[in-house]
Amino acid sequence: MHELSLTQHIIDIVEQQCRENNVQKVTDLWLEIGALSCVEPEAIQFCFDVSCQDTPLQDCRLHFIPVPAQAYCWQCEKTVQIQTHQSCCPDCGSTHLQRRGGDELRIKQIEVI
Repeated sequence: MHELSLTQHIIDIVEQQCRENNVQKVTDLWLEIGALSCVEPEAIQFCFDVSCQDTPLQDCRLHFIPVPAQAYCWQCEKTVQIQTHQSCCPDCGSTHLQRRGGDELRIKQIEVI
């Protein structure tokens, strides 16, 4: 379960920001998760709930923002949404695609009090 190490890294980043900005409590955290990231939001939520005990993130609400995967099709020369790494262009069926996002896991916003 790589979500545990990802979650711990997220918590470390947020805790560092709390220290640098003299923040005592994080109430909400928004994460962008790409469709091709191989990250399961439910697993992140479970790991987050367990790992946040006795930190400024304890009882923090976690929000997930899904990010669709996109690719540039060299055949029809436009950006299209894809579902998997092996997807074909949904418009022309070409396999000549250049992925342009969808594999991210990013902290989008932190809300504090």
